[in-house]
Amino acid sequence: MIQSRGFGDYLFKTINYTLLLLLTAATLFPFVNLLAVSLNDPLDTVKGGIYLWPREWTFSNYVYTFSNEKLIGAAFRSVLRTLIGTGLGLLATAMVAYALSRREFMFRKGTNVFLVMTLYLNAGLIPAYLLVKEIGLMNNFAVYILPGLVSAYNIMIMRSYFESLPEGVVESAKIDGASDFQTLFRIVLPMSMPVVATITLFVAVMHWNSWFDNYLYTSRSAHLSLLQFELQKVLLSSISQVFTQADSSSVRQALGASPQSIRSAITIVVTLPILLVYPFLQRYFVKGITMSAIKE
Repeated sequence: MIQSRGFGDYLFKTINYTLLLLLTAATLFPFVNLLAVSLNDPLDTVKGGIYLWPREWTFSNYVYTFSNEKLIGAAFRSVLRTLIGTGLGLLATAMVAYALSRREFMFRKGTNVFLVMTLYLNAGLIPAYLLVKEIGLMNNFAVYILPGLVSAYNIMIMRSYFESLPEGVVESAKIDGASDFQTLFRIVLPMSMPVVATITLFVAVMHWNSWFDNYLYTSRSAHLSLLQFELQKVLLSSISQVFTQADSSSVRQALGASPQSIRSAITIVVTLPILLVYPFLQRYFVKGITMSAIKE
């Protein structure tokens, strides 16, 4: 009986670890493949067969990608947008979520219903464009921050986490004379680091990856161009030049890279910063998501 149970445990662990290894491999393969393609000779890449390791090493794809002199300024603006947008977004989300987590807030239920409705109902692109134009945010750096300052989904995650905190902690702070702002910033937020890290990652990734608002609202202002938008123009330029060339040798001479190689290099460039930040937030990330669903 004991031997049978031991064999069952061994079999379960073997199957479990095997499935986890397969899942890990399936998750990592696309990124490793992109890295291999981005470091492979562009004309050799056209032949296909690049999987996990480059056949002909080269950095020409990255040299071509960063040959655009506008990328440095665009990268600085993208970092600035991410820092400002994440800081203000986290602040606004925390304040709204805290208000909605308090039972004494008389408009709590109505506001929650309104937030849920915004997840399913959307006015559309044209009304959003007209609104941004009407309030004077066209060709303005603030258009990157204000329209997406808060997200209903993020508010609900943070509100649920706040509601899971012991009620006695907040009540004790108020008995001691703490205001709502003092309670939020000195007690609630320090106790909520998992969900704070989770929302920080969500908002930072959103701002870092955004390019459509740049295209829609500020494409005529070169001084407001972002990294993602400039990299997209590099990719489109490489594709258009390929179609104007007569043969592969002229493509290589003119470009030094193929569209497939450029696309891979660009993907690595825009993904790498998030990959560097994620390990510092990973230990809070899962806990922040799971704890947000727990209620007293």
